[in-house]
Amino acid sequence: MRFFNTAGPVRSEEHYHIPPLDRLDLDGVLTLIQQKKYFVLHAPRQTGNTSALLALRDLLNAEGVYRCVYVNVESGQALREDVEQVMRTLLAGLASRARLTLGDEFLGRVWSGILAEVGPGIALQEALTRWAETSSKPLMLLIDEIDALIGDSLLSVLRQLRAGYDLRPEGFPQSVVLCGVRDVRDYRIQSTAENAIITGGSAFNIKAQSLRLGDFPREEVLTLLGQHTAETGQMFTAEALDTVWTQTQGQPWLVNALADEACFRGEFAKAWHRPVSAEAILEAQEQLILRRETHLDQLADKLKEERVRRVVEPLLSGGEVRHFTDRDIEYVRDLGLVAQDRPYRIANPIYAEVVPRELTWVVQEEFEQETAWYVDAEGGLDVVKLLAAFQQFFREHSEHWVERFEYKEAGPQLLLQAFLQRIVNSGGRIEREYGLGRMRTDLLIVWPQGEEKRRFVIECKLLHKSLEQTIATGLEQTAAYMDRCEAEAGHLVIFDRGEEAWAEKVFHRRESAANGAVIHVWGM
Repeated sequence: MRFFNTAGPVRSEEHYHIPPLDRLDLDGVLTLIQQKKYFVLHAPRQTGNTSALLALRDLLNAEGVYRCVYVNVESGQALREDVEQVMRTLLAGLASRARLTLGDEFLGRVWSGILAEVGPGIALQEALTRWAETSSKPLMLLIDEIDALIGDSLLSVLRQLRAGYDLRPEGFPQSVVLCGVRDVRDYRIQSTAENAIITGGSAFNIKAQSLRLGDFPREEVLTLLGQHTAETGQMFTAEALDTVWTQTQGQPWLVNALADEACFRGEFAKAWHRPVSAEAILEAQEQLILRRETHLDQLADKLKEERVRRVVEPLLSGGEVRHFTDRDIEYVRDLGLVAQDRPYRIANPIYAEVVPRELTWVVQEEFEQETAWYVDAEGGLDVVKLLAAFQQFFREHSEHWVERFEYKEAGPQLLLQAFLQRIVNSGGRIEREYGLGRMRTDLLIVWPQGEEKRRFVIECKLLHKSLEQTIATGLEQTAAYMDRCEAEAGHLVIFDRGEEAWAEKVFHRRESAANGAVIHVWGM
């Protein structure tokens, strides 16, 4: 039986999959190769770039026009800026791949001698030149994880590839593909030897084009899940299919991980007669987040970087564009953290859930609040009691707690989310919507009570201009969100970051929106 792939390249005989070459503009790629171009393929982690490179290698070798070799240089990362050791690792790996893929022993016989003869600064260039001269067909070189190399090691590889460019195809590979998370133009390489920052564009100015491997469109998500149904008979409900698409927006690892968790690991595992429900998909999502799966953990780790913080912090607070540059946004887009199109927003709801939970993880664990305090005799969640407790907590402790957040601009919103997560997570769930320029953060609490699911909206806003104007705008936004979510109650929380006394900031009252909805307004 095939299964959903969450680790390593796709194997068609083992994994449900979308054919990797179907995800490329294959005609465009082949044209670049025919024109002897050097180009870049980049994509976020676990999007399918390695699978695409391996499939391209196999296609080219099967057609017989070129001799194509793939090599992964990630192992050179641990060697840092030791150029000689990186070249030794790269050349040995290339020789091994040539032997295994093409049955070609040439590099294996000569690379160590070349390194000793000419030194690391030209060894790769010379080895590729001698190999191309002896090859019966033009060479193609696919270099994966190129941006795992750092500093002078990365510079040396890029410059040696550039130095042999004019010799192709008789004396150098006809075409080279560099693959990594980012476009080579965005590399800012700290050269210790030159005591300078070198841009990737200047070190590798022979790049003809940059191609980006995107997420699955909705049709491919349905095709992938449909393969499981065809082979096992287990159906996904229409709501489950919609949920997979909505929560992942087609990010390949997330799609595979949700389906794997729901079909093979959860309570539905191997119960092929039972359709996978939307609730099973949401439970799978929660399990992935709680286990801090490597894919999500690596993404969360990026939140510590200053250029990521400059983009994500105003997203969390709903603020305006202020502190980040085009390079910042290009970087977080290349990571897959922020959507490719506008308005600026986190790429998908799962990442949008992971970000605030990661930023508040430690704080959540330190809260002494217990869920039972806020659950009534019928098992319902008393949101008014919950927010009243948070209001008192915020009044007494916010200055201390907000200062503990690395993302202080979004501190009040994060503190509320940490408080709610501590209470709600043991029985219900929180859905979040936030983005740049929205001037608000939307939270939806979904709480099971008997056979029903109760829904409560909490809208967070920073006080902007006058209190009455902020309330008026917030009431309409909260009412609209309630209507869209079919929520039974709405709460508008207004954070005042001014210097006024707490007695002036803190209040709780009921207001009516234009559509007649009664909304609790909380001042803090």
